[in-house]
Amino acid sequence: MSKIAVVYWSGTGNTEAMANEVAEGAKAAGAEVDVLTASEFGADKMDAYDAVAFGCPAMGAEELEDSEFEPMFSDCEGKLGGKKIALFGSYGWGDGEWMRTWEETCKGDGAVLACESVLANEAPDDDAVAACQALGKALC
Repeated sequence: MSKIAVVYWSGTGNTEAMANEVAEGAKAAGAEVDVLTASEFGADKMDAYDAVAFGCPAMGAEELEDSEFEPMFSDCEGKLGGKKIALFGSYGWGDGEWMRTWEETCKGDGAVLACESVLANEAPDDDAVAACQALGKALC
């Protein structure tokens, strides 16, 4: 059985809703899942999981949230080499540039992206819910 961490930051609840759907998908595939906020996770916990899903909305000029999520993620970057991960998040403006930049950062760190990242414009619609559940399954 795979052990999966779903780690997220959410300001409006949209990315939190996505995180819960990712967790449901992973559980449906038989994984043991921990859903954690960015403040509850760090590099010291990376080795305890077979795979990690990271979720963060676009903030400001299409950037990761910088007070809790970005510092936690930067801390984890040294542990991404060879680690199976997936990325998700919501946005209210822009074209997803923050996700493309984030994916490139992860690839540069040697992470193995399990599947295509999932973006939701505002609250996740039915398609985004299904994509989040598929993302969770892909981590198993």
